[in-house]
Amino acid sequence: MTWTIAPEPFDSPAAAALWRAYYTEVSDRWYLLHEGRRTDPAELEREVAANTGAELAPPGGQLLVARYDGEPAGCAGVRLLDAATGELKRVFVYEGMRGKGGAALLVAAAEDAARALGARQLILDTRSDLVEARALYARLGYTETERHNDQPYAEHWFRKNLDDNGHERLEYLN
Repeated sequence: MTWTIAPEPFDSPAAAALWRAYYTEVSDRWYLLHEGRRTDPAELEREVAANTGAELAPPGGQLLVARYDGEPAGCAGVRLLDAATGELKRVFVYEGMRGKGGAALLVAAAEDAARALGARQLILDTRSDLVEARALYARLGYTETERHNDQPYAEHWFRKNLDDNGHERLEYLN
């Protein structure tokens, strides 16, 4: 069983299915925690339509899809905010594929994609209830920092310098 990670158009069928699964999971988690219900289906459709992921397309971004034994299993994206700063977005692995190392490989691939776009640092935001994500970012060398945006659901902000010194390139691309 092997992971492969490669760039993917943000609007491919695999990317669309991963985005829908990602949004459903994070939205349902928030609503269940705060309102005791799942996401309203109409809201889900509005958000998926409104947030296509177009910002993750070249030349200013990149979406990566991880496949496990050839089947789409996860994604991660980066987009440039300025000449030196990239933002890590949509890091997600299907629930049944978690615990197999895919998330760390996706983040490493996203870091490499950000470097290729010229970024020298990556930033991201996440929520308090996404404890697995926060643990992953800390384990991968991201440092919790001050607020860097006004996203309504953001509660934690992270940063990582993408210094190539000591960076060992992982071989995960086809």
